[in-house]
Amino acid sequence: MSQQTAPPELEAKVREIEAELDELQLDRFTNGDAHRLGLILHRYAVDRGLPITIDVTRGTQVVFHLAMDGTTESNDDWVRRKTRAVQRFGVPSLLVGLRPRLVGRRIEDEAWFDERRFAAHGGCFPVLVRDVGMVATVTVSGLAQEDDHALVVEALRELIAGS
Repeated sequence: MSQQTAPPELEAKVREIEAELDELQLDRFTNGDAHRLGLILHRYAVDRGLPITIDVTRGTQVVFHLAMDGTTESNDDWVRRKTRAVQRFGVPSLLVGLRPRLVGRRIEDEAWFDERRFAAHGGCFPVLVRDVGMVATVTVSGLAQEDDHALVVEALRELIAGS
């Protein structure tokens, strides 16, 4: 049986997200930092007219949650499922969905993967503290999955730059 070769764009995207994991690490992350991160995303939503739901969760505690006009309870469900995927796998939710595609598979087709509990779609990123690991998640729902992911990455970069 021959191994399927992943498209170069997919391999490049996976490498890009893996590099973001290395880049986007903080020295600390408090509830105050969680609020700042949520407010950065809120500012983006207001300035750009984005209909998104924003969530920052430390452990199992929701520290920041905001639903902009144009969102529904469906966005809250996406937030919960993306967050569970990141808490389970420790990597961005977009990466959870992309890595299996490198070998021609879909995680959603695995018998153990419950789409009612997990979402392998972009928009949730682990908040990583250097020499500690994942301490929180930051999630956006409401845009196309790669746009959700990019918005979270942009906000993490701004939070880190302002630290």
